[in-house]
Amino acid sequence: MPISILAIESSCDETAAAVCIDGKIRSNEIATQQIHEQFGGVVPELASRAHIQNIVPIVDAAMKKANCTLQHIDAIAFTQAPGLIGSLLVGSQFAKSLALALDKPLIAVHHMQAHVLANLILEPKPSFPFLCLTVSGGHTQIVLCKSPTNQQIIGKTIDDAAGEAFDKSAKLMGLPYPGGPLIDKYAAQGNPNRFKFPEPQIADLNFSFSGLKTSILYFLNNAGTSNVFKEEFKVTQDEKQQFIAENLADICASIQDRIVSILLNKLKKAVKQTGVTQLCLAGGVSANSGLRKAFEELGKKNNWATFIPPFEYCTDNAAMIAITGYYKYLQNDFVGLGTSVNARSL
Repeated sequence: MPISILAIESSCDETAAAVCIDGKIRSNEIATQQIHEQFGGVVPELASRAHIQNIVPIVDAAMKKANCTLQHIDAIAFTQAPGLIGSLLVGSQFAKSLALALDKPLIAVHHMQAHVLANLILEPKPSFPFLCLTVSGGHTQIVLCKSPTNQQIIGKTIDDAAGEAFDKSAKLMGLPYPGGPLIDKYAAQGNPNRFKFPEPQIADLNFSFSGLKTSILYFLNNAGTSNVFKEEFKVTQDEKQQFIAENLADICASIQDRIVSILLNKLKKAVKQTGVTQLCLAGGVSANSGLRKAFEELGKKNNWATFIPPFEYCTDNAAMIAITGYYKYLQNDFVGLGTSVNARSL
C-alpha cells in the first residue's frame, strides 16, 4: 500500500501544505503574506492571524492538487520548531485536530532538518554521508547527514545568521523588506572586489556575522571612508545617502561576496575535517544566485559532488516537511497529541 503524508508548515509567515506519496511530492501549495512588507519585517501577531485564515484553503488546495482525499492520508506531519510561537501553534493545532478526527498518527518535524532533506525530494540525490550548508534568516549551520534520520550539526553561528546579515545590510542601505533578494539583484551588476569587508577569525567550524554587520554599518555611516568607528569622520546623512546611491551595485556585490566567502571557507574546512565530498546547500538563502554559483564552482574546482534544491524547495515550504515526515513514518517516529511546539531549536 502507498504511504501518503499530509504536511503542514507554518513556522513564520508562509502557510504551506504538501502531500507526499511514497517519497514523491504530489503537491506543494504556499500562501504568502504580503502585509509584512510595510513594516520592514514579519509581525508575529499578524502572521498568526493570517495563518488562521489561510490554513484551511491551502490544505484543501494541496489535497486537490495531489488528487487525494483525507481518508487516504496515512499520517500528518507538522513543523514543531523553530519559528514564531504563534505561527507554529496554528499549524500544530490544526494538524493535531485533523489527526484526532481522522485517527491518524502525528509526525513532528524540525524545520532545519527538513531544509536539509529538501535535497532528497528530486533526482539527482546525494549519497550518504553528505555535508549540508544550511543558510536561512535565523540559522547558519553545517550539518553532517549520515541518513535521513541521523543529522549532526558540526558548525553553527555563534551570533547572527547569514540571512540576517543580508537583510540588515539591506536595511542599512535603505532597501525595502525583504532586502536579501535585492542585494542579490544589485550584486549581479556590481564589482565584488570594489570594497573590502573583514572575515571573522573563528578557529572551528562555527560562524559569526555580528562583526561583519558592524563593519558594514560603519562603512556606510562613513560613506565608504572606513569600516571602523572614528570620531574624525564627519559625514552628513545626505553625503551618506549619495554615496550609497552612486555605489549601490558595488556595495551589494562586495557585501555578498564576503558573506559567501565566509560560508564556503567554513564548508571547505568541514570537508577537510570529515573527508565527506557530497555537498548540499539548503535554506532560504540558498536561493541567492551568488551563493549558488560559488557553491557549484567550488564543487567543480575540487571534483566534489554538489546538490541544490530547486528554488521552490529552498524557501519555507511544506514539501520539505512532507519528505521528512515520510522518512520518519518509515521509522515509526510518531508523537502524541500532547506534543508542544518550540520557538527555538529543540
